[in-house]
Amino acid sequence: MRFEIQVLDQVGISEKILRELSTLRLNIVAMEVASGLIYLHLSSTDINFEELKSHLLKVSDVKAINAIDLLPTESREQHLKALLRRIPDPIFDIDSSGVILSCNYAAHIYVGQHVEKLFNIPLENIKQRKTINVEVNFEDQPYLAEMTPLWSMGDSHHSQGRVSNVRESNNRKNKALERGFNGAVVILTSLNRVGQQLSQFQRNEGEGRLENILGSSEGIIALKQQIHKFSVLDLPILISGETGTGKELVARAIHSLSHRSDGPFLAINCASLPEQLLESELFGYVAGAFTGASSQGKPGLFELAQGGTVFLDEVAEMSVYLQAKLLRFLQDYSFRRLGATKESVANVRIISASHQPFETLMKSGDFREDLFYRLNVLSVQLPALREREGDIDILSRYFLKTAAEQVNLPEPKLSQAAYERLAQYPWPGNIRQLQNVMFRLVALSTAGEINASTIENVMGELSAYPQAGRHQIKDSKGSQEAKSLDHYNDDWDEVDSWQQAQKNFELKLLSALWPEYKSTRKLAQRLQVSHNKIAMKLREHGIS
Repeated sequence: MRFEIQVLDQVGISEKILRELSTLRLNIVAMEVASGLIYLHLSSTDINFEELKSHLLKVSDVKAINAIDLLPTESREQHLKALLRRIPDPIFDIDSSGVILSCNYAAHIYVGQHVEKLFNIPLENIKQRKTINVEVNFEDQPYLAEMTPLWSMGDSHHSQGRVSNVRESNNRKNKALERGFNGAVVILTSLNRVGQQLSQFQRNEGEGRLENILGSSEGIIALKQQIHKFSVLDLPILISGETGTGKELVARAIHSLSHRSDGPFLAINCASLPEQLLESELFGYVAGAFTGASSQGKPGLFELAQGGTVFLDEVAEMSVYLQAKLLRFLQDYSFRRLGATKESVANVRIISASHQPFETLMKSGDFREDLFYRLNVLSVQLPALREREGDIDILSRYFLKTAAEQVNLPEPKLSQAAYERLAQYPWPGNIRQLQNVMFRLVALSTAGEINASTIENVMGELSAYPQAGRHQIKDSKGSQEAKSLDHYNDDWDEVDSWQQAQKNFELKLLSALWPEYKSTRKLAQRLQVSHNKIAMKLREHGIS
């Protein structure tokens, strides 16, 4: 039975209560004292509460007595245990000799075991001056263990006898503090949860929803239908399309609609990393696998993405060596970390993407044909922005609004003529280029409305970048004429630099068109740039 006794905060009040209890021949199991309160746990279960209450109220300075279910420390311990049980990660409390005192995970099994036997880690490694993170195997599953040592501090020497004030002062200054190891707290995090956290870190707010793919054109409607269909098929997908068309956005949408949506989505750009680093990022490595490798090893994306999706962006940039290793992985989804002898199996879905022409790469031997067929089980082709009739209006309004919110500026409005001018541009950089243009317009805007002349100036700057291939360019009347730039490619082998190639192209283009228009404004309208840009280029190339 447990009691709460309210008392006046007086010296000796506890002794008075204990004396009274001794006369009743009651055994005290536990006692806690706080300001104005005394808590008692009595071992007897057949105590008459009213009788006990009348005896204790006779003690001076006792104000009231109430029966309670738990002492304060018992209540705190119960809440702590309930909290720890709700934490999905196993947590172990270890004493100074390495024996497990308590844990929130199957305590009846692991309490009393030694940390060295359970995790195959020497106790000396845990006795560090700071928290260490190391990969361990627990119940035949890989975990990341965070081991935090607990140290106490105490004086290692005590001055004895009388000493002078000076000597005592010196001893106090030179006195060493002996640190004692009291144990450690070990928190295990499954690699899958590490992958989930990494996935959350990679993802921006709102990414992954199908609604984020904006547009109402026929191509986008067909794309969304294809995403719905492919998301339920747990097969590799290859996404093709020009740069800036939103390949990762589509991959995330497929993942979010699939049965793997609760698993991680981990993306990596294969063109941004050298071969050895990309290999270690994908497959991981064991401790000491190569010079500079972490002494604790590192899991790869295939291992971290268990139950989820791995997105290989620009997969065509992968070296032939890694292509062979990826092909081997796709056969049965088994792999080895660099330097490891044990094989693991990854339960992941592979979505890859590239803007490169695979047919050309396979003919030249830069991309393995057998790997292409492995990756291209399901195929998604993203339409270019210039092919999405009416979507530029929707996208430009959205990007204009988000750009204004991000830079904390008033949202400007686009005139109808400005929208028409945006629709005429071929957008070689696609959605990414349109988004950047909207940010530039918001940053440069000084009025409440953006007119067509502002668009002309921005487009004049953009026209300095050559456009690859054959684009559909609209004239001022809205009609389309397919113009091939291939006939300008007759002497590219003689070009020494990018700048020279650009100047040669400008010279041939202006020399061919200038006799037909004979006006900087007309030619500027034809080429969709400012007339100042045309006048400057004519002077630069000596065309009069």
